[in-house]
Amino acid sequence: MIRREYAPGVAAVQVSGIRKWFEGAGPGSINLGLGQPDLPTPANIGEAAIAAIRGNKTGYTPNAGIPELREALAAKFLRENQVRYTPDQIIVTAGASEALHLVMQSLVRPGDRVLVQDPGFVSYAALATIAGGRPEGLKLDEQFHIDVEQAKASLDGARLMVINSPANPTGAVEPEASVRALVEYAMDAGVTVVSDEVYEHFTYGVPHTSPARFGDDVITINATSKTYAMTGWRVGCMAGPEEHIAQCIKVHQYALACATSIAQYAAVEAYTGDQACVGAMRDEYRARLDLIYTGLTDLGFTFPRPEGAFYLFVPMAPALAGRIIEHGVTIVPGEAFGVNEPDYARISYAASRENLTTALGRIKEVMSDESW
Repeated sequence: MIRREYAPGVAAVQVSGIRKWFEGAGPGSINLGLGQPDLPTPANIGEAAIAAIRGNKTGYTPNAGIPELREALAAKFLRENQVRYTPDQIIVTAGASEALHLVMQSLVRPGDRVLVQDPGFVSYAALATIAGGRPEGLKLDEQFHIDVEQAKASLDGARLMVINSPANPTGAVEPEASVRALVEYAMDAGVTVVSDEVYEHFTYGVPHTSPARFGDDVITINATSKTYAMTGWRVGCMAGPEEHIAQCIKVHQYALACATSIAQYAAVEAYTGDQACVGAMRDEYRARLDLIYTGLTDLGFTFPRPEGAFYLFVPMAPALAGRIIEHGVTIVPGEAFGVNEPDYARISYAASRENLTTALGRIKEVMSDESW
């Protein structure tokens, strides 16, 4: 007889709502439910991977990642984020997802409070729960920014605070003054800040600010996935105080050993090669944002214009979201992102302009249906 007893943290979480809707999309559906860039990985990055294969660079790498990549990442953090990390303070991971897992497994003890944005990315609360922690949602204001004063009240006694800016699912970008205030208070309260910066280059008017500029006890997480359209390559990183890195590398070592060697060499080219592709992608996402934001507001939806990432968080009753999904446009109901905003839905505009236009037409048909 099979025993059906599982680790409490694992048993307490559900399968990601994002993946559920993505995998349940019907034939002919336009998928606006997944944060998956439809743009190709730049050719120079692919060529670097091919060169790595031809050069037989296909064996295990150091657990923390190849030195060339960690050096490139240290240079990137200083150049783009004004944050100084040494290569020894960096672990190359299998995407930002693994980096988040390492942090939660290494720093969170049973019962520890972990503060996350609500609505916020699905992994934060789930990974905290798996680690035995108690995730608590930080309420956002009407523009989907963290309410700094309410967050300060929650910080006392917490173990971690996760900041995601630009944010998934809302597209909000935290202003520098808010980031500074949150980090400085967290440092005084003895709370480690975890900054998920995977959308840092996709901002539309409000610049990204790295929390590590304002405090020492900050772990910065990033990835090639969104910046270079490399989601399937699975290359991310975490950087932080040596004490935290020394514990996180243990989990990484036994769970993964190392990130894929070929992808690591491709990532070196991504970070050190021509960066024009990043600006081109940002311009394309901005054009898509203009298209879909205008289309949705013309249909009567009212919501803050996203400042970054490639998502819109749109007020929408679950029944309406369900009708839109049935009508061939896959979106993700707000309940997947926390408890505070169930009457919203996330719409990704990381799809082609053609698909976005078709999707808007289908949504318009649902809105015009008199039976609705």
